[in-house]
Amino acid sequence: MKIGNINLAGDAVLAPIAGFTDVGFRDIAVRYGATLTCTEMISCKGMVYGSEKTKELLATTDNEKVKAVQIFGNDPQIMAKACLMKEMQKFDIIDINMGCPVPKIVNNGEGSALLNNPKLASEIVRNIKAATGKVVTVKFRKGFKKGEKQAVDFAKYLQDAGADCVAIHGRTREDFYEGKADWDVIAEVVQAVEIPVIANGDVVDFESYLAIKKHTGAAGVMIARGALGNPQIFMEIAKNTSKIDTIFKNIDKKRDILMQIETLKKFYTDRYIYSNMKKQVCFYLKGMAGAKPIKEAVCHVESVDELVSIVKSIDFD
Repeated sequence: MKIGNINLAGDAVLAPIAGFTDVGFRDIAVRYGATLTCTEMISCKGMVYGSEKTKELLATTDNEKVKAVQIFGNDPQIMAKACLMKEMQKFDIIDINMGCPVPKIVNNGEGSALLNNPKLASEIVRNIKAATGKVVTVKFRKGFKKGEKQAVDFAKYLQDAGADCVAIHGRTREDFYEGKADWDVIAEVVQAVEIPVIANGDVVDFESYLAIKKHTGAAGVMIARGALGNPQIFMEIAKNTSKIDTIFKNIDKKRDILMQIETLKKFYTDRYIYSNMKKQVCFYLKGMAGAKPIKEAVCHVESVDELVSIVKSIDFD
Protein backbone atom coordinates (compact mmCIF):
# COMPACT_ATOMS: atom_id res chain seq x y z
CA MET A 1 0.00 0.00 0.00
CA LYS A 2 1.22 3.49 -0.86
CA ILE A 3 0.03 6.59 1.01
CA GLY A 4 1.22 9.81 -0.52
CA ASN A 5 4.94 9.33 -1.09
CA ILE A 6 5.23 6.60 1.57
CA ASN A 7 5.47 2.97 0.51
CA LEU A 8 4.33 0.46 3.13
CA ALA A 9 5.41 -3.18 3.15
CA GLY A 10 1.87 -4.45 3.74
CA ASP A 11 -1.70 -3.29 4.11
CA ALA A 12 -2.75 -4.34 7.65
CA VAL A 13 -2.85 -1.29 9.93
CA LEU A 14 -3.29 -1.05 13.70
CA ALA A 15 -6.02 1.46 14.52
CA PRO A 16 -5.27 4.16 17.08
CA ILE A 17 -7.35 3.39 20.19
CA ALA A 18 -7.32 5.79 23.13
CA GLY A 19 -6.09 4.06 26.28
CA PHE A 20 -4.88 0.97 24.46
CA THR A 21 -2.48 1.64 21.60
CA ASP A 22 0.29 3.03 23.75
CA VAL A 23 3.89 2.86 22.59
CA GLY A 24 4.35 -0.58 24.18
CA PHE A 25 1.37 -2.19 22.48
CA ARG A 26 2.25 -0.62 19.15
CA ASP A 27 5.77 -2.03 19.41
CA ILE A 28 4.36 -5.53 19.90
CA ALA A 29 1.96 -5.10 16.96
CA VAL A 30 4.83 -4.06 14.68
CA ARG A 31 6.88 -7.08 15.78
CA TYR A 32 3.95 -9.27 14.73
CA GLY A 33 3.71 -7.58 11.34
CA ALA A 34 1.49 -4.47 11.56
CA THR A 35 2.57 -2.39 8.58
CA LEU A 36 1.57 0.90 10.18
CA THR A 37 0.74 2.05 13.71
CA CYS A 38 -0.43 5.37 15.06
CA THR A 39 -0.27 7.14 18.42
CA GLU A 40 -3.30 7.54 20.61
CA MET A 41 -5.32 10.73 20.05
CA ILE A 42 -3.26 13.86 20.65
CA SER A 43 -5.04 17.07 21.61
CA CYS A 44 -3.76 19.93 19.47
CA LYS A 45 -4.83 22.43 22.12
CA GLY A 46 -2.97 20.37 24.71
CA MET A 47 0.16 20.51 22.57
CA VAL A 48 -0.01 24.23 21.89
CA TYR A 49 -0.76 25.10 25.53
CA GLY A 50 2.09 22.99 26.85
CA SER A 51 0.38 19.93 28.36
CA GLU A 52 3.14 17.50 29.38
CA LYS A 53 0.63 14.63 29.64
CA THR A 54 -0.30 15.20 26.02
CA LYS A 55 3.32 15.25 24.90
CA GLU A 56 4.00 12.00 26.78
CA LEU A 57 1.67 10.20 24.36
CA LEU A 58 4.06 11.00 21.50
CA ALA A 59 6.57 8.30 22.49
CA THR A 60 7.60 5.92 19.70
CA THR A 61 10.08 3.06 19.25
CA ASP A 62 12.62 2.35 16.53
CA ASN A 63 10.50 -0.60 15.39
CA GLU A 64 7.89 1.87 14.13
CA LYS A 65 9.73 2.52 10.86
CA VAL A 66 6.96 4.77 9.55
CA LYS A 67 5.77 6.98 12.37
CA ALA A 68 2.21 8.30 12.45
CA VAL A 69 0.55 10.62 14.95
CA GLN A 70 -3.20 11.00 15.37
CA ILE A 71 -4.42 14.45 16.31
CA PHE A 72 -7.81 15.94 17.12
CA GLY A 73 -9.26 19.41 17.40
CA ASN A 74 -11.56 21.85 15.61
CA ASP A 75 -9.41 24.96 15.08
CA PRO A 76 -7.46 24.82 11.79
CA GLN A 77 -4.86 27.37 12.94
CA ILE A 78 -4.18 25.73 16.31
CA MET A 79 -4.02 22.30 14.70
CA ALA A 80 -1.51 23.47 12.11
CA LYS A 81 0.53 25.18 14.83
CA ALA A 82 0.60 21.96 16.88
CA CYS A 83 1.84 19.99 13.89
CA LEU A 84 4.78 22.36 13.49
CA MET A 85 6.05 21.88 17.05
CA LYS A 86 9.43 20.24 17.47
CA GLU A 87 7.94 17.18 19.21
CA MET A 88 5.94 16.43 16.05
CA GLN A 89 8.80 16.54 13.58
CA LYS A 90 9.66 12.84 13.90
CA PHE A 91 6.30 11.82 12.44
CA ASP A 92 5.96 10.92 8.77
CA ILE A 93 2.15 10.85 8.74
CA ILE A 94 -0.37 13.15 10.41
CA ASP A 95 -3.70 11.40 10.92
CA ILE A 96 -6.67 13.57 11.83
CA ASN A 97 -9.38 12.01 13.99
CA MET A 98 -12.82 12.89 12.66
CA GLY A 99 -14.49 9.75 13.92
CA CYS A 100 -14.24 9.63 17.72
CA PRO A 101 -17.78 9.16 19.12
CA VAL A 102 -17.04 10.01 22.78
CA PRO A 103 -19.45 12.72 24.04
CA LYS A 104 -16.81 15.03 25.54
CA ILE A 105 -15.01 15.09 22.18
CA VAL A 106 -18.16 15.45 20.08
CA ASN A 107 -19.63 18.16 22.32
CA ASN A 108 -16.52 20.25 21.67
CA GLY A 109 -17.15 20.03 17.92
CA GLU A 110 -14.24 17.60 17.50
CA GLY A 111 -13.98 13.98 16.37
CA SER A 112 -17.10 12.73 14.60
CA ALA A 113 -18.84 16.09 15.09
CA LEU A 114 -16.83 17.25 12.07
CA LEU A 115 -18.93 14.96 9.87
CA ASN A 116 -21.59 17.65 10.21
CA ASN A 117 -19.20 20.39 9.12
CA PRO A 118 -17.36 19.29 5.96
CA LYS A 119 -16.29 22.88 5.23
CA LEU A 120 -14.41 23.12 8.53
CA ALA A 121 -13.06 19.58 8.12
CA SER A 122 -11.68 20.54 4.71
CA GLU A 123 -10.12 23.70 6.12
CA ILE A 124 -8.36 21.67 8.80
CA VAL A 125 -6.86 19.30 6.24
CA ARG A 126 -5.89 22.13 3.93
CA ASN A 127 -4.17 24.13 6.69
CA ILE A 128 -2.19 21.18 8.05
CA LYS A 129 -1.13 20.07 4.59
CA ALA A 130 0.00 23.57 3.65
CA ALA A 131 1.84 24.14 6.95
CA THR A 132 3.69 20.83 7.13
CA GLY A 133 3.91 19.40 3.62
CA LYS A 134 3.57 15.97 5.24
CA VAL A 135 1.33 13.05 4.35
CA VAL A 136 -2.10 13.75 5.85
CA THR A 137 -4.71 11.06 6.45
CA VAL A 138 -8.16 11.23 8.02
CA LYS A 139 -10.19 8.64 9.92
CA PHE A 140 -13.96 9.07 10.09
CA ARG A 141 -17.22 7.16 10.28
CA LYS A 142 -20.03 6.20 7.92
CA GLY A 143 -22.18 9.05 9.23
CA PHE A 144 -23.24 10.87 12.36
CA LYS A 145 -26.79 9.74 13.17
CA LYS A 146 -28.18 6.24 12.76
CA GLY A 147 -29.25 5.73 9.19
CA GLU A 148 -27.09 8.56 7.85
CA LYS A 149 -24.46 7.95 5.20
CA GLN A 150 -22.21 10.99 4.83
CA ALA A 151 -18.97 9.14 4.14
CA VAL A 152 -18.92 9.40 0.34
CA ASP A 153 -19.42 13.16 0.13
CA PHE A 154 -17.19 13.73 3.15
CA ALA A 155 -14.37 11.74 1.56
CA LYS A 156 -14.64 13.83 -1.61
CA TYR A 157 -14.35 17.05 0.41
CA LEU A 158 -11.23 15.75 2.15
CA GLN A 159 -9.65 14.55 -1.08
CA ASP A 160 -10.19 17.98 -2.64
CA ALA A 161 -8.61 19.57 0.45
CA GLY A 162 -5.43 17.52 -0.01
CA ALA A 163 -5.88 14.41 2.12
CA ASP A 164 -3.60 11.59 0.97
CA CYS A 165 -5.73 8.75 2.36
CA VAL A 166 -8.94 8.17 4.31
CA ALA A 167 -9.87 5.40 6.74
CA ILE A 168 -13.58 4.61 7.04
CA HIS A 169 -15.25 2.95 10.03
CA GLY A 170 -18.48 1.41 8.76
CA ARG A 171 -20.60 2.61 11.69
CA THR A 172 -22.21 5.94 12.52
CA ARG A 173 -21.35 8.02 15.55
CA GLU A 174 -24.62 7.02 17.21
CA ASP A 175 -23.83 3.34 16.59
CA PHE A 176 -20.61 3.67 18.61
CA TYR A 177 -19.41 0.03 18.33
CA GLU A 178 -22.77 -1.73 18.22
CA GLY A 179 -24.26 -3.69 15.35
CA LYS A 180 -22.57 -4.83 12.19
CA ALA A 181 -20.21 -2.53 10.32
CA ASP A 182 -21.48 -1.39 6.92
CA TRP A 183 -18.89 -2.52 4.42
CA ASP A 184 -21.04 -1.38 1.49
CA VAL A 185 -20.49 2.29 2.28
CA ILE A 186 -16.73 1.72 2.40
CA ALA A 187 -16.93 0.18 -1.08
CA GLU A 188 -18.85 3.25 -2.25
CA VAL A 189 -16.11 5.53 -0.96
CA VAL A 190 -13.46 3.43 -2.74
CA GLN A 191 -15.33 3.96 -6.01
CA ALA A 192 -15.86 7.67 -5.38
CA VAL A 193 -12.30 8.85 -4.66
CA GLU A 194 -8.88 8.44 -6.20
CA ILE A 195 -6.86 8.41 -2.97
CA PRO A 196 -6.31 5.17 -1.01
CA VAL A 197 -9.11 4.06 1.30
CA ILE A 198 -8.51 1.95 4.42
CA ALA A 199 -11.45 -0.19 5.55
CA ASN A 200 -12.29 -0.50 9.24
CA GLY A 201 -14.91 -2.49 11.13
CA ASP A 202 -15.40 -6.08 12.33
CA VAL A 203 -11.98 -7.43 11.34
CA VAL A 204 -11.03 -10.03 13.95
CA ASP A 205 -9.04 -12.67 12.03
CA PHE A 206 -7.45 -13.50 8.68
CA GLU A 207 -10.79 -14.55 7.19
CA SER A 208 -12.51 -11.26 8.01
CA TYR A 209 -9.43 -9.37 6.76
CA LEU A 210 -9.79 -11.11 3.39
CA ALA A 211 -13.55 -10.62 3.39
CA ILE A 212 -13.47 -6.85 3.95
CA LYS A 213 -10.78 -6.41 1.28
CA LYS A 214 -12.80 -8.40 -1.23
CA HIS A 215 -16.07 -6.67 -0.36
CA THR A 216 -14.78 -3.11 -0.39
CA GLY A 217 -11.80 -3.12 -2.75
CA ALA A 218 -9.98 -0.99 -0.17
CA ALA A 219 -6.22 -0.45 -0.38
CA GLY A 220 -5.73 -1.36 3.26
CA VAL A 221 -7.42 -2.77 6.34
CA MET A 222 -7.43 -1.15 9.78
CA ILE A 223 -7.80 -3.44 12.79
CA ALA A 224 -8.99 -2.03 16.10
CA ARG A 225 -10.71 -4.09 18.82
CA GLY A 226 -9.80 -7.28 16.96
CA ALA A 227 -6.16 -6.65 17.89
CA LEU A 228 -6.67 -6.03 21.61
CA GLY A 229 -5.10 -8.93 23.48
CA ASN A 230 -4.56 -10.37 20.01
CA PRO A 231 -1.74 -8.49 18.24
CA GLN A 232 -0.76 -11.82 16.69
CA ILE A 233 -3.56 -11.21 14.17
CA PHE A 234 -0.94 -9.27 12.20
CA MET A 235 1.36 -12.29 12.04
CA GLU A 236 -1.54 -14.40 10.78
CA ILE A 237 -2.14 -11.88 8.00
CA ALA A 238 1.55 -11.45 7.16
CA LYS A 239 2.13 -15.21 7.14
CA ASN A 240 -0.75 -15.78 4.74
CA THR A 241 -0.09 -12.85 2.41
CA SER A 242 3.74 -12.94 2.37
CA LYS A 243 3.79 -9.14 2.28
CA ILE A 244 5.91 -8.43 5.32
CA ASP A 245 8.56 -10.25 7.32
CA THR A 246 7.74 -10.33 11.02
CA ILE A 247 10.17 -10.12 13.92
CA PHE A 248 8.12 -12.54 16.01
CA LYS A 249 7.87 -16.03 14.54
CA ASN A 250 5.75 -17.54 17.29
CA ILE A 251 2.88 -16.53 19.59
CA ASP A 252 3.80 -16.01 23.25
CA LYS A 253 1.31 -13.89 25.22
CA LYS A 254 3.40 -13.85 28.38
CA ARG A 255 6.44 -12.59 26.46
CA ASP A 256 4.29 -9.96 24.75
CA ILE A 257 2.87 -8.54 27.98
CA LEU A 258 6.24 -8.44 29.71
CA MET A 259 7.88 -6.79 26.68
CA GLN A 260 5.11 -4.21 26.56
CA ILE A 261 5.71 -3.37 30.21
CA GLU A 262 9.46 -3.07 29.63
CA THR A 263 8.87 -0.66 26.76
CA LEU A 264 6.52 1.46 28.86
CA LYS A 265 9.15 1.65 31.63
CA LYS A 266 11.31 3.73 29.30
CA PHE A 267 8.71 6.48 29.14
CA TYR A 268 6.22 6.39 32.00
CA THR A 269 5.80 6.25 35.76
CA ASP A 270 5.07 3.06 37.68
CA ARG A 271 1.52 4.17 38.40
CA TYR A 272 0.77 4.96 34.78
CA ILE A 273 2.09 1.58 33.66
CA TYR A 274 0.21 -0.71 36.03
CA SER A 275 -2.98 1.35 35.72
CA ASN A 276 -2.82 1.18 31.93
CA MET A 277 -1.78 -2.47 31.73
CA LYS A 278 -4.62 -3.83 33.88
CA LYS A 279 -7.13 -3.66 31.04
CA GLN A 280 -4.54 -4.83 28.52
CA VAL A 281 -3.79 -7.99 30.49
CA CYS A 282 -7.51 -8.69 30.86
CA PHE A 283 -7.85 -8.66 27.07
CA TYR A 284 -5.03 -11.19 26.81
CA LEU A 285 -6.95 -13.39 29.27
CA LYS A 286 -10.21 -13.18 27.33
CA GLY A 287 -11.66 -16.61 26.65
CA MET A 288 -9.13 -18.43 28.80
CA ALA A 289 -10.52 -21.06 31.18
CA GLY A 290 -10.20 -20.13 34.86
CA ALA A 291 -9.30 -16.51 34.05
CA LYS A 292 -11.77 -14.85 36.43
CA PRO A 293 -9.64 -14.96 39.63
CA ILE A 294 -6.58 -13.90 37.65
CA LYS A 295 -8.46 -10.90 36.25
CA GLU A 296 -9.60 -9.97 39.75
CA ALA A 297 -6.01 -10.14 41.02
CA VAL A 298 -4.78 -8.05 38.08
CA CYS A 299 -7.42 -5.39 38.68
CA HIS A 300 -6.23 -4.93 42.28
CA VAL A 301 -2.47 -4.58 41.69
CA GLU A 302 -0.80 -1.44 43.02
CA SER A 303 2.65 -1.72 41.47
CA VAL A 304 4.32 -2.85 38.27
CA ASP A 305 6.31 -5.50 40.16
CA GLU A 306 3.07 -6.98 41.51
CA LEU A 307 1.59 -7.06 38.01
CA VAL A 308 4.71 -8.67 36.54
CA SER A 309 4.63 -11.35 39.24
CA ILE A 310 1.04 -12.24 38.36
CA VAL A 311 1.74 -12.31 34.64
CA LYS A 312 4.73 -14.60 35.12
CA SER A 313 2.52 -17.06 37.03
CA ILE A 314 -0.12 -17.31 34.26
CA ASP A 315 -0.20 -20.47 32.17
CA PHE A 316 -1.44 -19.25 28.79
CA ASP A 317 -1.00 -22.67 27.13
